[in-house]
Amino acid sequence: MDYFKYHENELWAEEVRVSDLVAQFGTPLYVYSARTLRRHVNVFDEALAGLEHLTCFSVKANGNIHILKLLGELGAGVDIVSGGELFRALKAGIDPAKIVYSGVGKQDHEIREALAADILMFNVESVAELERISQIATEMGTMARISLRINPDVDPKTHPYISTGLKKNKFGLDMLEATGAYLLAKKLPAVSPIGMDCHIGSQLTQIDPFVETLEKLLAFIDRLKASGIDIRYLDLGGGLGITYNAETPPQPADLGRVVAEAVREKDLTVILEPGRAIAGNAGILVTRVLYTKKTRAKNFVIVDAAMNDLVRPSLYGAYHHIAEAAPKGRKKLKVDVVGPICESSDFLAQDRLLPEVASGELLAVFSAGAYGFTMSSQYNARPRAAEVIVDGDRITLARRRETYADLVALEG
Repeated sequence: MDYFKYHENELWAEEVRVSDLVAQFGTPLYVYSARTLRRHVNVFDEALAGLEHLTCFSVKANGNIHILKLLGELGAGVDIVSGGELFRALKAGIDPAKIVYSGVGKQDHEIREALAADILMFNVESVAELERISQIATEMGTMARISLRINPDVDPKTHPYISTGLKKNKFGLDMLEATGAYLLAKKLPAVSPIGMDCHIGSQLTQIDPFVETLEKLLAFIDRLKASGIDIRYLDLGGGLGITYNAETPPQPADLGRVVAEAVREKDLTVILEPGRAIAGNAGILVTRVLYTKKTRAKNFVIVDAAMNDLVRPSLYGAYHHIAEAAPKGRKKLKVDVVGPICESSDFLAQDRLLPEVASGELLAVFSAGAYGFTMSSQYNARPRAAEVIVDGDRITLARRRETYADLVALEG
C-alpha cells in the first residue's frame, strides 16, 4: 500500500499535489511518503508480534538520513554493508545496539569503526573475515559479537543478479564450512558467536524459499547447541518482494506466521532486514517530458530523468509503472521512455503502452523508493536529483539538488 493517489485528475503525495512539489523543487525529483514508510515498518513489527524480534531496515535500499531517522524513531534498527552506511546510521541517531553489519568485504577501518560504535553484531561471511575481526577486536581490547552468514543453497527464484543464497554466489558459508567456523569462533579471542544469519536474495515473490531456508537453519542451530554453541539471534535477512507490475509477493504477515510457528518454542530473537518491502512503494521519481520523437521503428518519449537517476531498468530490465501526473485521457501509444544519457541502455521503459504526452508534462515513475536514489550517479556530469519527504501536508527537503559546483567540489 502507498499514499500516492489521484484526486481531481492530479497525482498527490499524501496531502500535497505532485505538481506543486515540482514547481518548488524541479525535476527529476524523488518524492517519499512518510505515512507509507511508517505503515510498512509497523506491518513488519505486527507480523512478528509475540516473538522477540528486531526489524533492521536495509540501508542500501535507501540511505537518506531523514528516512533513517524516521524509521529509527519507530524503533527500527538497520542492516549496513559499509562504514559509510554505519556513519549514516549513527548520524541519523540509530541505536548501535540495533545495527547489524553484513557484506563480504569489510575493511579493517570499517571493522574498527563498528567495534568502536559497539554495534549489535557482525554478519561474518568467511573464515578469513572471522579471524580478522578477532585480531582487530583483540588489539582494541573489546569483544566482537558475531553471526555467521549461512549459504543454504536455496533457489530464491528471483533475478540472478539479486540472488544470494545459491552455492555459486559469493555470499556466506555452506553449512559444512560454517560448522568449522563456529567451532573456531568459540576458540578465538575477543569473539562471541551469538547469531546465525542468512539472506537468500531480493524481490522474492514466493514463501517456499523462506520456509526451506528456515528449516535448514533451525536444524543447524540444534546441531550447534549439541556442540556447546548457543545461538541467540536468528537473522533471516530481507528480500520480501513488492508489486512493481503484476507480482503478488507474500505479505509480511505470511512470513511472520511461518517464522512464528517454527521458532515460538525456541529461545531466539528473530531479526528481519527488509529494505525494498519498506521503502520501495514509499517513493516515486517525477520526471518532465522534454521531447517526443517518432521514427519508422519506434516512438520515443524523452524525459529529463535518466539511467543515472534510476538504473534498475537498464541494469536488471526491471519494470516500473509509469503514469501521467495529470492524465489527459489521450489515446495510448507503444513507446520507449528514455533519458538524455549517451547510452542505448538509457531507458526507464521499453515498448510500454502509455498515453500520448507533450513536452513539459510530468510523468511519475512508481515504486522508486528503494534502489533508486541510492544507486544513482553523476554519469555524463549530471547533478543528482533532489529528494523530498511528504508527511501529510508537511514537506521536508531531504536532499537538495546537486549543482555543477558539486560535480567538481572534490577535484581541487
